Amino acid sequence: MRIKKGDNVLIIAGKDKGKKAKVLKSFPSKEMILVEGVNIKKTHKKPKKQGEKGQIVEISFPMNASKAQALCPKCNKPTRIGYKVEGENKVRICKKCKADI
Repeated sequence: MRIKKGDNVLIIAGKDKGKKAKVLKSFPSKEMILVEGVNIKKTHKKPKKQGEKGQIVEISFPMNASKAQALCPKCNKPTRIGYKVEGENKVRICKKCKADI
């Protein structure tokens, strides 16, 4: 999976299409990412103590990584991510402008 925690992404499919946001967490084994303020669902919370009221809370849920495309920090366009080997290091690069990500 090429999208990692801390990357800025553009959502390209689904109900939040067109939004730009930051990746909070990635789940490589499931090909899922948790994106800030995207894929929000409402969950019902039970009261924990006597006299406390239950409530409806909005939470961001993980989404498939194929619905997001990385934004290049240099050219600020949605792009695919490639790799370049520099010595012994493997560096992620923007496929459009060839800048390091």
